[in-house]
Amino acid sequence: RNLLDRDTFSKSDPICVLYTQAIGNKEWREFGRTEVIDNTLNPDFVRKFIMDYFFEERENLRFDFYDVDSKSPNLSKHDFLGQMFCTLGEIVGSQGSRLEKPIVGIPGKKCGTVIVTAEELGCCRDSVLMQFCANKLDKKDFFGKSDPFLVFHRSNEDGSFTICHKTEVVKNTLNPVWQAFKISVRALCNGDYDRTIKIEVYDWDRDGSHDFIGEFTTSYRELSRGQSQFNVYEVINPKKKGKKKKYVNSGTVTLLSFLIETEVSFLDYIKGGTQINFTVAIDFTASNGNPSQPTSLHYMNPYQLNAYGMALRAVGEIIQDYDSDKMFPALGFGARLPPDGRVSHEFALNGNPQNPYCHGIDGVMEAYYRSLKSVQLYGPTNFAPVINHVARYAASVKDGSQYFVLLIITDGVISDMAQTKESIVNASKLPMSIIIVGVGPAEFDAMEELDGDVVRISSRGRFAERDIVQFVPFRDYIDRSGNHVLSMARLAKDVLAEIPEQFLSYMRVRGIKPSPAPPPYTPPIHVLQTQI
Repeated sequence: RNLLDRDTFSKSDPICVLYTQAIGNKEWREFGRTEVIDNTLNPDFVRKFIMDYFFEERENLRFDFYDVDSKSPNLSKHDFLGQMFCTLGEIVGSQGSRLEKPIVGIPGKKCGTVIVTAEELGCCRDSVLMQFCANKLDKKDFFGKSDPFLVFHRSNEDGSFTICHKTEVVKNTLNPVWQAFKISVRALCNGDYDRTIKIEVYDWDRDGSHDFIGEFTTSYRELSRGQSQFNVYEVINPKKKGKKKKYVNSGTVTLLSFLIETEVSFLDYIKGGTQINFTVAIDFTASNGNPSQPTSLHYMNPYQLNAYGMALRAVGEIIQDYDSDKMFPALGFGARLPPDGRVSHEFALNGNPQNPYCHGIDGVMEAYYRSLKSVQLYGPTNFAPVINHVARYAASVKDGSQYFVLLIITDGVISDMAQTKESIVNASKLPMSIIIVGVGPAEFDAMEELDGDVVRISSRGRFAERDIVQFVPFRDYIDRSGNHVLSMARLAKDVLAEIPEQFLSYMRVRGIKPSPAPPPYTPPIHVLQTQI
């Protein structure tokens, strides 16, 4: 909207060029170009860019605008109209996945604004729940009736078939009713509604030499008509058909029900307005070492971030795109506080217990450095208070409009294991996830136990409802070459990768559906003024 006008006799002819940035060397690479729209300062570009989206990765984008003056593909031959920088997460995390930002890059000029919208490609996230029965199947067993089961195959581009589902065996009947089963539309027909689906009927034998009863073909489109005369299929055995003149069929298979379920994704909730609230908790126990010494994990090196700062930035910079107000509560634990030296296991890093919020990741970093100067590192290492702190907030909004992520950065050995387990088991019923980053050389066995990937965490005989803890040791990510950018991107990727699934598991268990996204933006209709 309102692009600069660079043409003397007519309006600009704009094009938009999208660049993505490599994580390591920060090099911008051209990703694609829109079409050129002639003679307008308010273009609505049609060409879309299709990109891979990962919640756990930061994808920097740059949109450059040019006024195209000739047929040359070389951009330096055209007039630059400005640019806009953002991340893919910023677009996706905006209300309705619609981001509006000013175009910058030409000093002293207003370059207009750009509106970017994102939508997830619904490459068939549907699943189908269907049920079949059969009648008068051929008898294959000498002593009893048949033990029938069905095998489903989808056809491939080259005409071959791939097995995609087997039903259970129903024993000793020629009129079986199989249990309903759920399969993704992708697996069933690769999302192509007219592709052939081949279904074979077998008689189960204990030795694995199942007898072929017959087969039939259908398609997703036919099946989707549901229970009707169209979905009664004759089971044909081609060998028998070839030999016997009077052969009619080897029985029939009938579709009893067909229900389409659309799987909702993490982005459906984000688009519907669910906010992710990010809270940081930092370990201020004495085992970290004196912050004024270079050996300390809290050492305030004027030239580079310490491990706490690096972990905080790596995770925070990605999550902040999904939090509209960018205000993050930042807590500390295990320190003695001024003026009286009382030990606290949940103090506000900004010194304001009534309002522990810091503005953006930079605000959190600033409060962290300020705290290091004013508090005395002490102990013990108690996690339960900060977990309960976030859980109190999470317990007050269980309607799916908010989800809480707590990042705990610690040097390790935990003192209140029993209380922490109890807190995590309680929190597993709430809309929250916990990320623990272990810094320093300690043994982190206790953390692995909290992670619950191997054995689900329990407390006093109660097991956690969902796995909500993700632990990683910081030392696994330290790059020997000193290139922290890549290693921190890997750290963020590993700790954040489980969040969308943990988020969805909460919503599923609670039966919470995403809110509808706000209506898409429609450009105002320009009224043509006629001169009289």
